[in-house]
Amino acid sequence: MKKLTLILCAVLLSANAMAFSTVVKSKLVGDVTISGKGSVWKVDAKVESKGETEEITIELVADKPMTPPRFDVAMFTPQLDAHHLWHSSNIDRAKLFPEWKSKYTSSLAQDIPLYTFLNTNNRNRMTIAISEAKRKVVAQIGFREEEAMLQGILKFFVEEEAPISHYKVTILIDKRDQFWADAVRGGMSWIEAHNNFEICRVPDAAFEPLYSTWYQFHQQITDKEIEAECSEAVKLGMKTIIVDDGWQTADNNRGYDYCGDWRVAPVRIKDMAAHVKRVQDMGMKYMVWYSVPFIGRYSDAYSRFEGKFLYMRSKNVGVLDPRFPEVREYICSTYERALREWNLDGFKLDFIDSFTIKGTDPAIAEGYAGRDIKSVPEAVDVLMIDVAKRLQAIKPEILIEFRQNYIGPAIRQYGNMLRARDCPGDMQCNRLRIANLRLTSGTTAVHADMLEWNINEKPESAARHILSALYGVVQYSVMLRDIPKGQFDMVKHWIDFSQKHRQTLLHSDFRPYHPENCFPILEAESKKERIITVYQEGVVVTSGKPDRDIYIINATGAEKPVVELQKAPRKVEYYDTYGNVVAGDKLVAGLQRATIPVSGYVKLTY
Repeated sequence: MKKLTLILCAVLLSANAMAFSTVVKSKLVGDVTISGKGSVWKVDAKVESKGETEEITIELVADKPMTPPRFDVAMFTPQLDAHHLWHSSNIDRAKLFPEWKSKYTSSLAQDIPLYTFLNTNNRNRMTIAISEAKRKVVAQIGFREEEAMLQGILKFFVEEEAPISHYKVTILIDKRDQFWADAVRGGMSWIEAHNNFEICRVPDAAFEPLYSTWYQFHQQITDKEIEAECSEAVKLGMKTIIVDDGWQTADNNRGYDYCGDWRVAPVRIKDMAAHVKRVQDMGMKYMVWYSVPFIGRYSDAYSRFEGKFLYMRSKNVGVLDPRFPEVREYICSTYERALREWNLDGFKLDFIDSFTIKGTDPAIAEGYAGRDIKSVPEAVDVLMIDVAKRLQAIKPEILIEFRQNYIGPAIRQYGNMLRARDCPGDMQCNRLRIANLRLTSGTTAVHADMLEWNINEKPESAARHILSALYGVVQYSVMLRDIPKGQFDMVKHWIDFSQKHRQTLLHSDFRPYHPENCFPILEAESKKERIITVYQEGVVVTSGKPDRDIYIINATGAEKPVVELQKAPRKVEYYDTYGNVVAGDKLVAGLQRATIPVSGYVKLTY
């Protein structure tokens, strides 16, 4: 295709000028305005077009390092067959808000600078991706009432930044008519490639089902309780345990006043190395939770690092400033020591989104004294890359988990497991977050938020929590020793199913439909099979081309979902939620109701 390059340069003419504004012409969105206020900066902008995609590159240059200017990039295009807006932070259906209500923030440890307008038929209408994956960007992306337009206003340097003399950012516009999820995946790959990110190695163990202590125990854990649960978990096929907050403190207030020293509380675990070995001897890997930036007032580390905080999270909890080299070394060496002394298999690293500036940057008044890096996002990047590399140098197969909302493209450099943000008991929210993560995480393992349900729940109903998480790695946080046999057998079957079909569910073509309706259908397809799960009653399940085995899972909570087959299958097998073969109706070509049991499935063989 023909490339069209338009270059426009705006140079501030006066040393006293306090504003700049320039316009570049886009074939896809018309005029793109770059405007801002600040010191004397040279601003260059160019548009590179190729068919239905464009890259808009903006470059700022100053004669010497100085505080970068806040600036906006504004674009408008008619709302034509674009009804919904997807973004990584969606915890509800994909909604198109008016521009005055539609504001999104991304940074190194908060969401992703990627936005997709789509229609009601799952087609991309315009995707906007931004190469800035570390600094904070505020995007007012939505519907403009005047003239019924789609608006994109991107705001850069919205918080205090260290002095620089050069800045470059590129914005991708993609208007190709394609499946909306492919546009999202393409935008994410573009951001990663633009930044030359080196993605953290993902061992097979990152895709194994696991147990987490958090929802059932919170901070009230002991070695005996953990081991008792692990003995049940291995019977079900779980391969890893994450011991969450509580191992390092006798306090039960679910706060962080005692964080920072990261020594085992004897009242919780008497001998950590021996305890870890006992769990590993059962056949499970052992991961431990750490709150990366927090230093509590009641820790020995508090006095050591007082004066090296970004801000106080509360009166008793400081947030470390990673721009100090001794802070970064303390964090890295803490994890190295734990790995060596206890022979851990992994780390759950939490709250890295707290590494930010609240109000005034304390470094400014101190002239950046003692800090070898001036930018907080750059320092976090250096810290977390160092953490990953140093841990992998000791144990190459180390597991490292992060959770939403710190799931952006930079995060994939640091860890190999990305978990859905906390949504206890909310299976729909879990499904939404898993699906969103699958689109933006590439080969990194995507994990569900931990599952729990009431002990008196019917197995078929409890199974819907698992089915909502089936296209991610399922984490369980029910008290396994207490669940009745029916629930136990149900969990066992679905863990077996998820592992038998792991290549399809987790490593093959994943297709989520209708984000505007909270993904009523999810589908994954490999060379040998297609697995389709329906979550909403009354939705028609289209089985697709009859060229491989097809599984249709009924997660609606109701009997007889509506299915449409292109061709009558040669063989039909119905299964209940325990994996037992059950009787069911014959299926023919066309539209019909299938007698798929609640939380069960049908296998179609062609």
